[in-house]
Amino acid sequence: MSIREQILNDIKTAMKEKNEFERDALRTINAAIKQIEVDERKEMTDEIVLTILQKEVKKRNDSASLYKKGGRDDLAQKEEAEIALIARYLPKQLSDDELKSKLTAIIGELNASSLKELGMVVKTAKATIGASADAKRISEMAKSMLS
Repeated sequence: MSIREQILNDIKTAMKEKNEFERDALRTINAAIKQIEVDERKEMTDEIVLTILQKEVKKRNDSASLYKKGGRDDLAQKEEAEIALIARYLPKQLSDDELKSKLTAIIGELNASSLKELGMVVKTAKATIGASADAKRISEMAKSMLS
């Protein structure tokens, strides 16, 4: 079963259980997936859906931090709950140690030694690691390792 099919099934389940929060959050995610499918005329694969889900998590992280700065903890909590909901569909995130070991191997393969090669390292790491780590985490850790 694809990730998109799982999301659609979970929407139906949330509707049956009258779980409005989960239903609405999943519908929003499904709408984002449909939007890209229509705009780019692509068949949705799990790889594309994972990319969309990561973007949705990033949006919600940004919103939550802005809400916290504005003193709106209620809205920040709602965004964080949606992040937790989306995380169910993402692969297990790598721990810092696992990410560091993968980046060490990539840096070794590319013979990168300075911040000048950061872009190359991050690009290769994103392709290798995929959705198992956030791009921001990859970039920050690679930057600290190269400096």
